[in-house]
Amino acid sequence: MTLTREKAGSPEEIARLFVRRVNEGDAEGLAELYAEDAVLAFPPGARTVGRAAIRAVFEQMLAAKPRFEFEEPLPTVFQGDLALTSTRPADGTGGRVQVARRQPDGTWLRIIDRPETSAG
Repeated sequence: MTLTREKAGSPEEIARLFVRRVNEGDAEGLAELYAEDAVLAFPPGARTVGRAAIRAVFEQMLAAKPRFEFEEPLPTVFQGDLALTSTRPADGTGGRVQVARRQPDGTWLRIIDRPETSAG
């Protein structure tokens, strides 16, 4: 059975869907927020490339049953079908930045994700 999940109608919507899917323990749903050729800078110091590899990383992360809270986004910067999104997280990691790309159907997927950068 194929599950149909909500798609992001804006770059900012990806963050809301991400938090919900983490809290639901849905690694496949998390991976669906990324383009097939996306790059994820996680775990820290690593580079994970491709949706299947990103899903595997999320499966490992979700094994610890983390709970995420939505973080208010900073203003999005657009250039055509690309968008730079970011947040200033409450956990003190310094910042989170992502690049999303508009898809032919008008939805958005992450293509680059750096979930944490060091403060300072």
